[in-house]
Amino acid sequence: MTTLNILSGGAAQGLVHGLTDAFKAQTGFRIDGQFGAVGIMADRLRASTPADLVVLTRTLVARLADEHLVTSASIADIGQIDTALAVRSGDPKVTVKTEADLREVLRTADAIFVPDTKASTAGMHVAKVLDQLGIAYEVASRLKIYPNGATAMRELAASTAQRPIGCTQATEIIATDGIVLSGTLPPGCELVTMYTAGITTRAAHPAEARALIALLAGADQGELRRRVGFAG
Repeated sequence: MTTLNILSGGAAQGLVHGLTDAFKAQTGFRIDGQFGAVGIMADRLRASTPADLVVLTRTLVARLADEHLVTSASIADIGQIDTALAVRSGDPKVTVKTEADLREVLRTADAIFVPDTKASTAGMHVAKVLDQLGIAYEVASRLKIYPNGATAMRELAASTAQRPIGCTQATEIIATDGIVLSGTLPPGCELVTMYTAGITTRAAHPAEARALIALLAGADQGELRRRVGFAG
């Protein structure tokens, strides 16, 4: 069976997987995807990793178009995703309505599970928020940093810490067994990220890539997008 190759931020993995059967029925293609921190996925495209399609943040896709690695005319927004907090399924949810609430929650956690703080959207934001809250140095030894949000959330689910917490994009939290979404970040610390798709300039299967974008962004997939954690 012919394959469509995709490089995607981990935040869109649940949506892509949810459309696999529909895409196969429509095109006869299967999807072979690499999912991870958006900065790493962009660098893989720059390093000539074969890919027909990228699903990354709007800013990164625009940058790749400027670098002539993505076809500008193909770019389409898919939807927005909140950066959110996660706890293990059996733990009490945390209530975070203000910056002070968030500071207290992070200071009292004995392990904080986050994605790559240099290459992932949520991880970079966590690092920024910790600085903003004035607790970066205080909690540094408790940060548990993993290559991407999906891995960080699986590690949170398996954690034996007493009061662990996780922070990544809502879609990655919802997709992980053993943890639950415990609310988005409060005003002043929030991050809502638009995810965008684009066909690469070296795409082997541009027509099929266009078909997948239509599925990802289509109005008739609104319910699936909401179910996997897209905010809009």
